[in-house]
Amino acid sequence: DRYWRKKAIAGMPPQKEVLDVAIGTADLTLEMFRRHKAQKVVGIDLSEQMMAIGEKKLQRHGYSATFLTADAQAIPFADNRFDAVTCAYGCRNFINLHAGLSEMHRVLKSGGSLVILEFSYPTSPLIRWLYDLYFSRILPLVGKCISRDKDAYTYLNRSVKDFCYGEAFAQQLCETGFTDIHCEPLTWGITTIYRATKL
Repeated sequence: DRYWRKKAIAGMPPQKEVLDVAIGTADLTLEMFRRHKAQKVVGIDLSEQMMAIGEKKLQRHGYSATFLTADAQAIPFADNRFDAVTCAYGCRNFINLHAGLSEMHRVLKSGGSLVILEFSYPTSPLIRWLYDLYFSRILPLVGKCISRDKDAYTYLNRSVKDFCYGEAFAQQLCETGFTDIHCEPLTWGITTIYRATKL
C-alpha cells in the first residue's frame, strides 16, 4: 500500500491547505508532506486512537497536522474551505457514500482537487481467483494468529466485494457534482485512484 499511496500523491498538484478525510494513522498525510504537496493538512476521523498514532508518526518525521474527531458525512467546516480533499481507504466505511462525497464536494474550493484511494475488485478471472483465495482463506488465518481476531480480517474482503468501484464509483462522484473524473486501477485492479475536480 506504500506504493499505492505514493502513486496517488505523486499525481496531485501542490496545495496550500488539504483536508484528509479518514486520516487514520496519517500515512497519506505523511506522503503529502514528504513530497511537498501540502503546506497544511487538517485530518478528520472517528477513531481517536488511530489519530493519536498518526500524530506521533508525523512528529517523529518533523511534521504536524491538525487532527479533529469528526464524521465524514457531516464535515465541520465551512463551504469552499480547502484547496484539496483526500481520502485513503475510508469511503468503504461510510454509512452513506453519497452523503460523504457530497460533504467533500461542499468543503472543496472551486477548482479544487479530490484524490481518493480505495480498494476495488479485480476484473481478471485469474487475479480475482487469487485475490479471493488470499483474502478469504489465507489472510484471516494469518490475522487470527497475530491478533486472535479472525473477523477483523474477513471484513476487508466482504467490504470490497460489497462496495462500488470503477465506473460505478465514478458515477457516484459525478452525481455529487464532481467533474473531470479519472479512474486509475493499480496492481491488476486491486486498488484504484480516483481523481476529480470541483467546478
